[in-house]
Amino acid sequence: MNKYTGIDIFSGAGGLSLGAEMAGIKVLCAIEINSNAAASFKRNHPKAKVLNQDIQNISIKDLGVDTKDVFIIMGGPPCQGFSMSNTRTRTMDNPNNLLFREFVRLVNEVQPKWFLFENVWGITNINKGEVMRQIQDCFEQIGYKIVPQVLIASDYGVPQNRQRFFMVGNRLGIDFEFPKPLPNQKVTVWDAISDLPALDNGQMLFAEEYRVPIEEASKYQQLMRAHSDKAYQNYVSKNNDLVIERYSHIPPGGNWRDIPEYLMVNYKDKFRCHSGIYRRLRFDQPSVVISNYRKSMLIHPEQNRGLSVREAARIQSFPDDFIFEGSLSHIQQQIGNAVPPLLAKAVISQILLYTKQYEQR
Repeated sequence: MNKYTGIDIFSGAGGLSLGAEMAGIKVLCAIEINSNAAASFKRNHPKAKVLNQDIQNISIKDLGVDTKDVFIIMGGPPCQGFSMSNTRTRTMDNPNNLLFREFVRLVNEVQPKWFLFENVWGITNINKGEVMRQIQDCFEQIGYKIVPQVLIASDYGVPQNRQRFFMVGNRLGIDFEFPKPLPNQKVTVWDAISDLPALDNGQMLFAEEYRVPIEEASKYQQLMRAHSDKAYQNYVSKNNDLVIERYSHIPPGGNWRDIPEYLMVNYKDKFRCHSGIYRRLRFDQPSVVISNYRKSMLIHPEQNRGLSVREAARIQSFPDDFIFEGSLSHIQQQIGNAVPPLLAKAVISQILLYTKQYEQR
């Protein structure tokens, strides 16, 4: 049995677990309250036990694992309360922010050697850093040595400028340092998705041929295609004609400001629009953040349509054989909420490196 085992809580579809498995962790169990995300996790991690339940109702007996075998507990509690876009209730009074205490509870009960806590980067700014310090204190009080840091996904081979907060802790007394950014490794949107099929607005193709043979694909595309012979889940939301006409006026890197005034008359105050609304991606750069990419109307770099499921999954670094369950809107939300697997792999590989060095002393 792999001695490096893990439990993923608030697991979502399983991006964090996928990265952990890439690094060498055997994921034993996942906890996820959303039934569609739990179904995606189960489909792609068939050997793991998946508890589709509220974590507040779960005891360590429910995990079905020998707790002494658990090397790491990882996860990211729901981040709506911490998000920088949530200006009204971004406080500790938001009930969503209290779910991290369930994370602390399970870490305390299971006592893994390591934990990895992941969340939105905005958590570092709440109450001038007081929330982050409170979370850190909770883990230190149960015996863990803590290191927090904000990482940028594009520094670790992910084709996306996504910032995420990580807090890593261990009870071995190890002075952990996060991995350094990869040198000259920025992956662009072109590197990520240019081999995927051309699609129309609203098109729904489950399996489609790639545009280029694998030997002509970029290194990133080859990595994503390693276990897949076709591009799967080429699903595009259907936008109305007005939205498509708006898209036609936006150049690569542009946003809603490039849309003519007469096409925006239904906005009461368009100057209150977020800069990420109606953003067309650029092929020559990493993507902007893939969060709720349908709601934000993120646009393909060349085609006048939204991103497909597979394109968004690629930009998040999910390989092409990873299949999502649920309706289109549920799938889009799962992708937007996920931890990029390659970013997770980088952090957990570093945890394993420090552990092996510790074991060799």
